[in-house]
Amino acid sequence: MAKKNIYIAYTGGTIGMQQSPRGYAPVAGFMAKRLAAMPEFHYQEMPAFHVHEYQPLMDSADMTPADWQHIADDIQTNYQDYDGFVVLHGTDTMAFTASALSFMLEDLDKPVIVTGSQIPLVKLRTDGRPNLLNALYIAAHFPINEVGLFFNNRLYRGNRASKEHADGFEAFDSPNFPPLLNAGINISLEAGKLGQAGGKPLTVSAITHQPITMVTLYPGISPQVLANQLQPPVKALLLLSYGVGNAPQNPAMLKLLSEASARGVIIVNLTQCQRGSVNMHEYAPGRALAAAGVVSGFDMTTEAALTKLHYLLSKNLTPDEVRSLMGKNLRGELTR
Repeated sequence: MAKKNIYIAYTGGTIGMQQSPRGYAPVAGFMAKRLAAMPEFHYQEMPAFHVHEYQPLMDSADMTPADWQHIADDIQTNYQDYDGFVVLHGTDTMAFTASALSFMLEDLDKPVIVTGSQIPLVKLRTDGRPNLLNALYIAAHFPINEVGLFFNNRLYRGNRASKEHADGFEAFDSPNFPPLLNAGINISLEAGKLGQAGGKPLTVSAITHQPITMVTLYPGISPQVLANQLQPPVKALLLLSYGVGNAPQNPAMLKLLSEASARGVIIVNLTQCQRGSVNMHEYAPGRALAAAGVVSGFDMTTEAALTKLHYLLSKNLTPDEVRSLMGKNLRGELTR
C-alpha cells in the first residue's frame, strides 16, 4: 500500500525554536533538517511528508487575519498533491488559527491538523516530538475531514479548542465538546462519528480584517467603557457576560447596546465561564440583553466566535443575516 503524503506548513512557533542571545527564536532551515535526522519520523507506518517553511517564520502572537488567509491559500494551492496537511504553529494563538481555518476551508475532504509544542524540538523533554508524530500519523491513517488541533495526545475539533494552560503540556482543552480522538495506547474515537467526505471541491472563503471589539463585564463596569468600545468603525462586539449570559440591568448600558444594534453593530453574548452555554431566556438580565438586540453565542469559544465573525463579516451579508448565522452551527462550532 502506497504511503500517504502529508504537507507540513511550518509557520513558526516554539516547536522549531533554538536558543539565541535574545531568547528562543525560530531558525530558518532547522525544521526539515531536524526531522530528517529523527528516525522515528521515517518508520514504515509513518507517511511521507514535505516541510514547507514560511518566510519569515512567525511568533504566533504576531498572527493576523492576513496570516490565516496565507495558510488557507497555501493549503488550497497544494490540496490536490497531498493526502493531508499539518500546520506547525505557536500555541498562543493556535486556537484562533484553527478556528479561522475551519470556517475558511469549505467542503474540506482531507485532514488539516494544527499542532506545535510548549518546549522546542531540540530540548530533551520536548512535547513537540509526540505532538508532531501523532499529528502526522493521524493525518495519514484516520478520516479526519475537518480542521483539528492536536496537543498532548488529543485531537480536538479546531473550532472547539482553547488554550487553557500557559506553561503545561495540557495546554489545550475543548470545554463543551469531547476530543475527536484520544491517542492513548490505542487511538480511540471519542466524539461520536467522524465527519464524512462530501466529495465536493475545496473552496476557500476569503477573510479580511474586520473591526471587532471585545468587552469583559465586571462588577461596577462603567457604561462609558462600553460606549468607547462601540464607536465607529466597530462592526461587532463580543460581550463576555456572567454565567448563562447575564449582565447588569443598567439602563444607560442597555440603551447603548440597543442603539448600537439599531445602527448595524452585531453584538454577541458569550459566557465568561469555561464550560456551559449562554441562555438569555432564563433570567431577566439575559432577556434585557436580547431585547436590546444582543444575540446568543451559545457555547462557542471566544476564538470560534471571533473568527466566525471575521468569516461572516467578510461576506456581503446584512447585519441581520450575520446575527442569524452566528446562532447556526456551520462547522460544528456550537451545540444546536
